[in-house]
Amino acid sequence: MIEQCIGQTVQIIYNDRKRNISIRIIQVLSVRNGKVRAFCTSANGPRVFNTDSIIDVELVKQHA
Repeated sequence: MIEQCIGQTVQIIYNDRKRNISIRIIQVLSVRNGKVRAFCTSANGPRVFNTDSIIDVELVKQHA
């Protein structure tokens, strides 16, 4: 599903390497080889997420 979100802002629920679950707002830049390259607004910078560790994805509605 995340592959369909390239160029969009989404909220993900993510299980990190330390098994911590976090909620992140990201702008998806690319998805390839099991990795999501994105700008993470929570961290205010670029991040890479493993697709296997993404629990849920929800499109963030943009307000006009």
